[in-house]
Amino acid sequence: MTHSAVSSISQDSRQWVGEVPTAKVGVWLDYAMLLICGGLPWQVYFQRVLSCKTSQGARVLSFFASFGCMFMAVPAVLIGAIGASTDWTKTDFYTPPVNSTNHTHTVDFDKTLILPMVLQYLTPTAVSFIGLGAVSAAVMSSADSSFLSASTMFAHNVYKPIFRQKASEREVVWVMRIAIFGVGAAATAMSLTVGSIYVLFHLCSDLVFVILFPQLCCVIYVKFSNTYGSIMGYILGLLLRVMGGEDKIGFPAFIKYPFYDEVKGQLFPFRTLSMIVSFITIIVVSYSVEYLFKREIIPLKYDFLNFFKKYDLEKPLTDDKGKPIDETYAMKQMEDSNRNIEDKF
Repeated sequence: MTHSAVSSISQDSRQWVGEVPTAKVGVWLDYAMLLICGGLPWQVYFQRVLSCKTSQGARVLSFFASFGCMFMAVPAVLIGAIGASTDWTKTDFYTPPVNSTNHTHTVDFDKTLILPMVLQYLTPTAVSFIGLGAVSAAVMSSADSSFLSASTMFAHNVYKPIFRQKASEREVVWVMRIAIFGVGAAATAMSLTVGSIYVLFHLCSDLVFVILFPQLCCVIYVKFSNTYGSIMGYILGLLLRVMGGEDKIGFPAFIKYPFYDEVKGQLFPFRTLSMIVSFITIIVVSYSVEYLFKREIIPLKYDFLNFFKKYDLEKPLTDDKGKPIDETYAMKQMEDSNRNIEDKF
C-alpha cells in the first residue's frame, strides 16, 4: 500500500467494490449458497475433524475454523483492492512500446494473477520471495493431500469392497501406491489441457454442493435415510445439475430454467434447486422404502441392496400367537429341552 504506483484504496473504492446487477441476483445467491454449504463435505475438513480426540474438540475446532475463514478473507480483499488501485504502468511489469507517441497507456492482464503480481511487483524482494514460496508450499501441500486422499479412497472404498474383498493390508497399500501415480498422471494431464485451475476448483465445489451436501445432512440428521434414497437423490441431483449446463467449459444447457438468457446463460439459482431436490428425494424415497419393507408390504427378498434384511435378524422372538418371548427364557427352554433329549439316550 506504500508503493508509489498504488493510490488510496478508500478513494478509488469504486474500482474494486463493484455492484450486483439486478439480473444476476439469483446467480450471486446461488454462488453464496455454494460457498457456504459446499465447503462442508470436503474430505480435508473431515480429516482434521476426525483427528480430534473428542467430539467437543472437533466442535471447538470447527467454530474456530469458521472465524479463521473470515479473518483470512481480509488479506485477500486487501490484495484485490491494492491491485485494482495500482497504476501498473508505473511498475516493472509494464514495458512501454518502442517508438510510441501515445502517452496514455493501459495494461491488460489476467485478473486471476493479481496475487502473484502484487507480491512480485509491489513488495520488496525479500517479501516477494517469502510470499511466493509460501503460496507454492500451500499449493503443493493441498496437491499431495488430494493425491493421497483420492488414492486412499480408491483402495479402501472401491478396490477392496468391490474387486478383492479378501485383499490383505499389504495388497491394499500397494494398490494405494499405484493409485497415487495414476491420480498424479491424470491431474498433470488435466492441468496441461484445462485453461484455468479456478474452473476446476469451481466445478469441484459445484458438484460437492449439489451431490454430497444433501447426502451428508441426511446421514447425520435423518436417521431413516438409507441406500435407496441416497442413490435416487444422487442420480436426480446430478442430472438436474448437469442438464443445466456449464458455460466455463462450453457445456450447453439442456434444461433452460426460469430467467434463462441466451447470452448470459442460467440466471436462476439452479444449483441450489438441484441440491434441494436431491435432499427431498433422499428423504421421501428413504422413508417410503423403509415403510414398505418394515411393514412387509414388499418382501425382504426384493431388498437387492441388502439394507433391510438385517431387520429380519433383529426381530424379537415370538410364540405361535405372535407375542414376543423373552430371549433369556427361550434360551433356557431350549437348553432344558436338549438336556432331556440327551438323558433319554
